[in-house]
Amino acid sequence: MVGGVSEELSSPSHHEELQVASTSGRDEFSSSSTSPTCCKTQGNDMAVEVRSFLRLNKPPLATIQSPDGDVIDCVHISKQPAFDHPLLKNHTIQMRPSCHPGGMYHESHITHHPINQTWHLNGKCPENTIPIRRIKEEDVLRASSMTRYGTKRTGSIPNSNSINDPETPNVLRGHQHAVASAQVDKCDGTKISINLWQPTISRANAFSLTQLWIIGGSYSGNDLNTIEAGWQVYPHFYSDNNPRLFIYWTSDAYKTTGCYNLLCSGFVQTNNQIAIGGSISSIFSTYGGTQYDFDILVWKDPEGGNWWLQVGSIDVGYWPSSIFSYLADSASSIMWGGEVFSPDAGQTSTRMGSGHFPKEGFGKASHMKNIQLVDSSNYLRPPNDVQLVTEQPHCYNVRNGISDDWGTYIYYGGPGKNPYCP
Repeated sequence: MVGGVSEELSSPSHHEELQVASTSGRDEFSSSSTSPTCCKTQGNDMAVEVRSFLRLNKPPLATIQSPDGDVIDCVHISKQPAFDHPLLKNHTIQMRPSCHPGGMYHESHITHHPINQTWHLNGKCPENTIPIRRIKEEDVLRASSMTRYGTKRTGSIPNSNSINDPETPNVLRGHQHAVASAQVDKCDGTKISINLWQPTISRANAFSLTQLWIIGGSYSGNDLNTIEAGWQVYPHFYSDNNPRLFIYWTSDAYKTTGCYNLLCSGFVQTNNQIAIGGSISSIFSTYGGTQYDFDILVWKDPEGGNWWLQVGSIDVGYWPSSIFSYLADSASSIMWGGEVFSPDAGQTSTRMGSGHFPKEGFGKASHMKNIQLVDSSNYLRPPNDVQLVTEQPHCYNVRNGISDDWGTYIYYGGPGKNPYCP
């Protein structure tokens, strides 16, 4: 190993046409598992489940040990987990988008911040490979339910029409949000500048995140499609309190499809610089001090129909349209904001964003700015009729506005438990 990089094979030639066997793996950190009647059976079953997840690790061409404890495997682009998906057999990799959206809002006033991740300190992945955060045995064993390791709970997305609906009480159980939303007709993506913090988490299996949601379908039909991206702090999942870049997707309301990051087949990564799920280097916003923002853009390629992810100025990869139903066409709503989850009975003290309420404003409350939609002409424009959604405004809240410098923006977040939110 030299400079934190272990070279295991020579750098491959580029291949685009792929034929792969179909395997799959999905997981979550939040539901309870059923206790078996026999300890020996329990041990055997657990070992089998752990091995099944470790098989999701693909043979690397190089390995980088990150200072934060992560192991980053540089996997040949044609051997990545995406191609275990049965719908992606013989998939031809789209190495770059056909074009980017036009009409960047006040582009001359936007400073693009490079995305630095901790593992970059010890090396980089070769060309024709992608960096994948390795699944470790201890990661799987920390999960309270290995059968859903790496997935979200069913119904972990806010719905402005159902928050007060007595027939949908389980949709938001344990989850609290402070978000803005826009109902749209044939929307093809969104772009935001996102504020980065390191919020305090009340317990290891709670989380705090900031993200965008691109949505089609509904819970009621069990056909909700989402594409999600942002940053999160999730100690039980990542074994630390670092903010980490994450993605998510589902095509059936979080029931059996989709996962965090690259923990199942679906997302096709094309870039060798960004490790999805990797920690973001320690440049966080500070209360009353320097603010750190970075851009996220997700848009539907007008030629191939794939949904591309750009982080900063880097095109990271795409969700193929073929893995979706509604989003194979377009989105019907977009959301932006924060979410916390805690399994605690009663109100959690996990912070959202900076942990301060929107009324405190710039440098103190978390923000998103330059919020834009991608229309059906692949053009960026500001959203109309933005609605605000929060379940308990004395715990976490959200405000929106429009300005010349920031375009459409929101302040959001809060401390959770406090004298007005017992």
